[in-house]
Amino acid sequence: MTKITEQEIEKVKGLRVKFDQLVNTIGQVEVQLYNLQEQKKELQVSLLNIQQEESSLAKELEEKYGKGTVSLDTGEFSPNK
Repeated sequence: MTKITEQEIEKVKGLRVKFDQLVNTIGQVEVQLYNLQEQKKELQVSLLNIQQEESSLAKELEEKYGKGTVSLDTGEFSPNK
């Protein structure tokens, strides 16, 4: 059996430490990606809720005032012609 030098052993150990650090970092990134995906899902649900509320309000205003547009600056309703 041949024994390798201390310098070679240190190189192998150094590579093993770098590998372990990299694997750990990859794991942390995966956890962050998972959290971001979950946050994205929650935001998509919120977006759908807002769109539904907007649609419901538009129908409500149309029933009350008819078809037209509302100026958010002045609060005035302009009926379609």
